[in-house]
Amino acid sequence: MSSIAIITARGGSKRIPRKNIRPFLGKPIIAYVIDAALQSGLFDEVMVSTDDDEIAAIARQYGASVPFLRKAETSDDYATTANVLAEVLHQYEQQKQTFTYACCLYPTAPFITATLLQQAFSTLTEKQFDTVYPVQQFSFPIQRAVLLRDSKVQWFQPEHALTRSQDLEPAYHDAGQFYFVNANTFQANQRLITDNSGGIVISEMEAHDIDNEADWTVAEFKYRLKHNYE
Repeated sequence: MSSIAIITARGGSKRIPRKNIRPFLGKPIIAYVIDAALQSGLFDEVMVSTDDDEIAAIARQYGASVPFLRKAETSDDYATTANVLAEVLHQYEQQKQTFTYACCLYPTAPFITATLLQQAFSTLTEKQFDTVYPVQQFSFPIQRAVLLRDSKVQWFQPEHALTRSQDLEPAYHDAGQFYFVNANTFQANQRLITDNSGGIVISEMEAHDIDNEADWTVAEFKYRLKHNYE
C-alpha cells in the first residue's frame, strides 16, 4: 500500500499573478502545503504538478519532487483538478509506479495541517469512502437564502420563511483544500466526488478561499491569529 501527495500549481494564475509562490507571511504559500504533506508521514511521494520552471524550483527547495512538467492541455483555464490528477497518476504508471491512495492538495491552502491530513486518511480507509475532503458549515442557513431580481427579494425556499434558524439542518460546503482519494476508484470513474464521498468538518478559522487581494489579506490575518503570530 502506497500513497502520493499531488500539489497542483500551474503558473498561469490570472486574478493574483504568481499566486502559488507569492510570499505568505514570509515564505511562498505553496511551502506551507508541502510542509504539511511531508510532516504527515502519510506519503511515499510528495510531488508538485506544474508547468512552470520557477514553481518547480521552489517546490524542490521545500522538499517536494517535480519529476515531470504538466502538459499544455492540463495547464489552461479549462483543465479540471480531476484532469490533472489523472495525468499525474498515468505518468507515474508509465514509470512503473502505482499508488493505492492519492491526495490532491491546492497550493494556496496554507491552513492544511499534518493532523488534518491524517484525520482524512483515517476516515477514508476506515469508512471505505472513495474520497474524503474538508467541509465547512455555512454561517447562515441556506434554507433561508434569498435571490434578488430587479431589486426585488424572493425566497429560494418560501416554505422556510418563518422557520427558526435553530430548527433547520446545518449545510456545509467544500473548504477548497484537498481531496484524499482511493486511487483505483478514481482512475475507474475519473471523479473526485462520488456518491460514496465523505467529509470532515473544519471551522471557519481553519481555511480561507483566496481569490483576490482582500482574500489574501484576510487569510494572513486569520493565520496570524490562529498561530499567535506577532
